[in-house]
Amino acid sequence: MTPTDVPQRRRVVIAGGGTSGWLAAAALAQQLGALLDITLVESEEIGTIGVGESTIPTARAFHRLIGLDEQRFMSETGATFKLGIAFEDWAQKGDRYIHAFGETGQSTWMGAFHHFWLQARDQGFGGDFGEYCLELQAADAGRFGIGAKVPELSYAYHLDAGRYARHLRGIAEQAGVRRVEGMIERVEQQGDGADITALVLRSGQRIEGDLFLDCTGFRALLIGQALGSPFEDWGHWLPTDRAVAVQTRAVEPARPYTRAIAHRAGWRWRIPLQHRVGNGFVYDNRHLSDDEARAQLLRDIEGEIVAEPRLIRFRAGRRAEAWRGNCVALGLAGGFVEPLESTAIHLVMIAITRLLQLFPFAGDCAAAARRFNAQAAAELDGIRDFIILHYVLTERDDTPFWRDMRAMEIPESLRDRIALFRDGGIAYQDGADLFRVDSWAQVMIGQRSLPHHHHRMGEIMGAPRLRQVLADMKARVAQQVLLLPPHATFLQDYCPAEDAA
Repeated sequence: MTPTDVPQRRRVVIAGGGTSGWLAAAALAQQLGALLDITLVESEEIGTIGVGESTIPTARAFHRLIGLDEQRFMSETGATFKLGIAFEDWAQKGDRYIHAFGETGQSTWMGAFHHFWLQARDQGFGGDFGEYCLELQAADAGRFGIGAKVPELSYAYHLDAGRYARHLRGIAEQAGVRRVEGMIERVEQQGDGADITALVLRSGQRIEGDLFLDCTGFRALLIGQALGSPFEDWGHWLPTDRAVAVQTRAVEPARPYTRAIAHRAGWRWRIPLQHRVGNGFVYDNRHLSDDEARAQLLRDIEGEIVAEPRLIRFRAGRRAEAWRGNCVALGLAGGFVEPLESTAIHLVMIAITRLLQLFPFAGDCAAAARRFNAQAAAELDGIRDFIILHYVLTERDDTPFWRDMRAMEIPESLRDRIALFRDGGIAYQDGADLFRVDSWAQVMIGQRSLPHHHHRMGEIMGAPRLRQVLADMKARVAQQVLLLPPHATFLQDYCPAEDAA
């Protein structure tokens, strides 16, 4: 091969930084850096949406992909471990259940564990469904650990979004990514609605590229404003359209789970970090004004406020095409589902993973774009259904908001899932589904949606044997929990925050 035969390096331009932009930059540089020239354009004038993020276990695999060191990352970002989400006051006021990571009980090829539990429940034994999940019991006990002497846990992280983006930036720049500071003034295209050729900054600088990644958040400057990919609005299913967020000093040791506390027009989050606590108030503006939401959040939170409350406006939905022409939208630019199940960062990571697999090195990429868009739509639609599930299964009728949520028309795909579970206890995970059978079962049972019937495989065992098997499972989980140190103690030993600012 002569020097003229060497393929030209592809120029990738990332519009916007924050979590989405720097995750993409780090991954592309680590995996394809020898073939790409990567430039990220961001402005210090534009703040990030992140106010203290929560992740799911898929983040760990992506971190390995980009070479992120867990202990260093957690120390630099003040991160804590997460074993699930505690839902409070959702089905009825006073209710509480945990949607935990990991498996509940032991399933068989014929059916999931909850069928055994339902059989035992019918016969008056079996206890609480959550007693069979190690991650749930460890979360409730405030325990966590990693190592050869403790049981293996499925876990994720609570992290500071601003610090996380800075940590990712360090990884990306060390791998060769070029950062350009500046406001994007104009998007140049080959023609109206055609491929993008360059980003023109306010300074007049032109950043040319072959592939552009839109990480401009809800503005969707490239995919929406320039390329006109339509936005499919899901507000009729997920009407919460505002959030007020504020940070406070911790008043107790960090718990290894997120709290999602329902209120009269939405729900409130509490995310414990090492150096502070992230608090947010998600609500439907038709039922609660911005001033009322801010006042209620400030009444409900604990600890000294360390930053002014921020108002965030959003719309649930997704772009018809997240990849159009030579532009791929990541994160909020491509779609948004409220943060109830902490899926935002996962959606960025899985989109980047798909892009790495389908990367357009040359030629027509229309088929790759169609594949990318079909996969992205299927996963986001499935997450949408799972979020709606929490609202529609409520028994609350104490406010107009909850009465509206109980009565709304839901997607047919979700209606069929609910019917399958209510009629026969059947829960499933298809290829595009993010959430596993355990997740669907935990939430539906936690929301008081118990099946009318279930698989009778547990009946074949006979009551004495079933009772003994379940008792052994519960005892094993309880013993494993005792092997774990307190979460706060483990954090201090494993990844103490570099500062408490």
